[in-house]
Amino acid sequence: EVRFVESGGGLVQAGGSLRLSCVAPGLTFSDYAIGWFRQAPGKDREVISCFSSADGSTTYADSVLGRFTISSDNAKKTMYLQMNSLKPEDTAIYYCAANTMRRLCGSKRIYEYDYWGQGTQVTVSS
Repeated sequence: EVRFVESGGGLVQAGGSLRLSCVAPGLTFSDYAIGWFRQAPGKDREVISCFSSADGSTTYADSVLGRFTISSDNAKKTMYLQMNSLKPEDTAIYYCAANTMRRLCGSKRIYEYDYWGQGTQVTVSS
């Protein structure tokens, strides 16, 4: 069964940085748009960034634009999310998932994504 495995979360002070990773050994990254998502307590899961191997494009939510950077190592089947200038409102569980309906980024429809992992907790203290 294909599933992403996320890692790299932790507790960090506001203004700090973290680098998240997610790996899916059984997944061919070039076949999917792959997104990073987060879900804060009491809130819906939201897509915050996406990478498409088909055209090399990336997308970011306004809330993370300029602070977060997504990248991919297809050979290692690993996706990264470099998070800088972290804020308390970035506190959430972070997930990876692959869009099973599209190879290009742009969709915010959570139901289009699959292969969810357990996520990794990011906590930003003020």
